Amino acid sequence: MDHVASLLVISLLAVLAPLLARGTGRVLRVPIVVFELVLGIVFGPSVLGWVQESEFANALSEFGLAMLFFVAGTEIQASALHGRRGRRAWFGWFVSIATGIAIGFVLVPGEAGVIIGVALASTALGTLLPILRDAGELRTPFGQSVSALGTVGEFGPLIAISVFLGGRDPGGATIVLVLFALIAGVAVWWAMRVPQGRLHAFVNSTLHTSGQFAVRAVLLILVALVTLSIALDIDMLLGAFTAGIVWRLLMREAKEVDREAVESKIEAVAFGFLVPIFFIYTGVTFDLEALLENPHLLALVPAALIALFLVRGLPSALAAPPGADLRDRFAVMLMGATGLPIIVAVTAIGVDEGLLASGMASVLVGAGMLSVLLFPLIAMALRGDSVTRDELVPVEDDAA
Repeated sequence: MDHVASLLVISLLAVLAPLLARGTGRVLRVPIVVFELVLGIVFGPSVLGWVQESEFANALSEFGLAMLFFVAGTEIQASALHGRRGRRAWFGWFVSIATGIAIGFVLVPGEAGVIIGVALASTALGTLLPILRDAGELRTPFGQSVSALGTVGEFGPLIAISVFLGGRDPGGATIVLVLFALIAGVAVWWAMRVPQGRLHAFVNSTLHTSGQFAVRAVLLILVALVTLSIALDIDMLLGAFTAGIVWRLLMREAKEVDREAVESKIEAVAFGFLVPIFFIYTGVTFDLEALLENPHLLALVPAALIALFLVRGLPSALAAPPGADLRDRFAVMLMGATGLPIIVAVTAIGVDEGLLASGMASVLVGAGMLSVLLFPLIAMALRGDSVTRDELVPVEDDAA
């Protein structure tokens, strides 16, 4: 009954979060994920104790995290991985990961330093996409630059986690990663070759019936690639991200109205059910006591926030749109430095394997939470209402 009661409270908090976001929206636009995290902390063991940790809630939370990365995979654009924007995004990330690991090794030598480096070099694509979508920025040059940064800032850390934190030596982990890449490549090839017409016709015919083939197919692809990741002992988020890419390719030639209908259903499952559980449960498991009992750790939270901006934000300026002014470049840096899901995932791995103290994990997660609260808010304020959002088709950047 305790597990059921906790799930009931989590469900209540999931409903309360968008109401709070709407209520404060007239004064200050705060991302809904911030309310979900804060509500989890307040109602979790750290404060009121109304929600307790449980295996069932943890399983739903893990699936919510996988669904978040699946949606991120469906949102990426090809230009995010090649062309001028993609090359600069990748170069900036390599600068970030090298700087982050160097800082991590200075603080805590060994694998814990790698964990800190990966956390500092991440960008929360899944968190930024709803913000860009709500602001009408997804298809602007600014939005495309942020999408590129987010894609690289989530895909790169996933690779790093799989290579350096998978329980194998880097050589063996790389071989396993190549094996996964080959299997994922076959899945992508199949997605490109499968008869599109018949698939889309069947998707259309079940959109408004109990069959719901599209949603069932999404769950199958997601679970299959996540299971493959777990079987190969690499991070499951890499499988979830790849599953999103495969589904995007499968639906690339479908009618726009059908694509939008399917996306709406997937987002309903993700952001209406599973993803809120992940963020709320992250707040529930947040070790607030460790921070409050140690003033030094508490002081490290703003320091870690600054480190996020320096390590990830500054190199993100390389991927700013051509001709961007100083305000837009600073906004790009702030969005690039916004990180949370990867930070939560990599610190959880570190704590579970005894590589990272829970207090340090709370410092990094706390900095990630502050970055989600502050950085997009400031960035979108810098963009203002007078930006050229009429430039809905981004400028091609492959030639430069």
